[in-house]
Amino acid sequence: MKPESKGIRPEKKAIAAELDERIAGALYMILADYTGMDMPQTTELKKNLRDNDATFNVVNNRMLKRALDDQATEMLKGQTALIYGAGDVVEVAKVIKKFSEANKKPVVRGGFLEGKAITGEEVIELAKLPSKDVLRAQLLGTLQAPCSQLVGVLDQKVASLVYVLDAVKTKLEQEA
Repeated sequence: MKPESKGIRPEKKAIAAELDERIAGALYMILADYTGMDMPQTTELKKNLRDNDATFNVVNNRMLKRALDDQATEMLKGQTALIYGAGDVVEVAKVIKKFSEANKKPVVRGGFLEGKAITGEEVIELAKLPSKDVLRAQLLGTLQAPCSQLVGVLDQKVASLVYVLDAVKTKLEQEA
């Protein structure tokens, strides 16, 4: 009898439902190969990710394959860790990149960002972006620049008028 004809066991259904729930609430998912990571390294990475509102879970490839589209098939080889959350994906990518550079693990295979598949290289490229706060400051500076320049130009016009009036006053005083 084939496994498909038997149906899925209730505990597997519960695991699949929990995985579907996690995926549904996530803004991003990063799939990584955690082969060779020991418990202290895994704990350290989980703590660093938790500080950035992300979660690290080891998942069964077959269960994850059922939950995701066919786009993830090539990413699901070997031991797979699912890193997901709803916070700032750039900060999470920076944490993973920094940890990977120090420990040579985990190896990022790819992921999904707002439903679109991304490669492992694109996840690493995300780590090179500035944080949200820096981007907001840059945007604010860009929006404020024309106003500042306008104030500077208007201030120069007023200063020019003061210089002209001062020159006229000086000239009148010399004639008198």
